[in-house]
Formats: sequence, C-alpha cells, structure tokens
Amino acid sequence: MSAVGHPSAQQEKRPSVGVAHVVLETDRMAESGAFMRQIGMRVIFEGPQVSVYELRGGTHLILMRKDSIKSGDAAFDLMVDDLRATHRQFTKSGLAPSPIETRPAIDHEAFQVREPAGHMITFFSSHASGKPV
Repeated sequence: MSAVGHPSAQQEKRPSVGVAHVVLETDRMAESGAFMRQIGMRVIFEGPQVSVYELRGGTHLILMRKDSIKSGDAAFDLMVDDLRATHRQFTKSGLAPSPIETRPAIDHEAFQVREPAGHMITFFSSHASGKPV
C-alpha cells in the first residue's frame, strides 16, 4: 500500500512471472489426452509421444509418453472457479471425483480425480486475488 492507503501501481499490474509448463507422464497417451480435453484444457498439439494442452493463464501441460510410469499424486494441482459445478459435471461425465472436502488450513475446498494413467489430480476452489493475473 502507498502512504495514502491505495495499492501502488506495481501491485495493480499483472505479476511478471507465471508457470510456463507442467509435465505429466503417461503410458496411455490417447486416453490421457482425451481426459485433458474432457476436463477443459485446450489442445495446442497432440502427438504419439508428446502432447501440449493449454490451461487458463497460458500455462501448458506437457503430456509425455513413457512405457512405464509410477502412478500417484500428480506433481501439480488445478483450480476452477466453481468447484461444486465442476464436481457435478465430472460426476455426470463418469469421471468419479472424490467427495468435496474442506481444507480449512488453506481456506479451500478440493476433490480429486484419477486420470487414465493412474495419477490423482486435485482440483481446488479458486484462490485468485481478484487483481490482474
């Protein structure tokens, strides 16, 4: 805040950095790609070894084919504007999301969905500041 109690011009600007790429390995390229499209990612490129999907904010998910993977929690999580509507949509689509849980320590709600290669992806309620991002 400036001396008069208003945010400085620097605080109002969009942050100067963002996440460029996140990577997910899969041994089921076509099925994982279909999943990414189904949950709302935009296709940039789809190939047999590497595919690229765009998320809100311009981040790209790089889906990389591997012969053998170790499934588990994805190394990233996602956020949506309306968690409950997304949960309903995923349920209707047959994605079998976990129940929504409250995470009071971080002031969010969340659920998880398993993608075709076995990775668990957590979806959080939105936490954007309301400022340009």
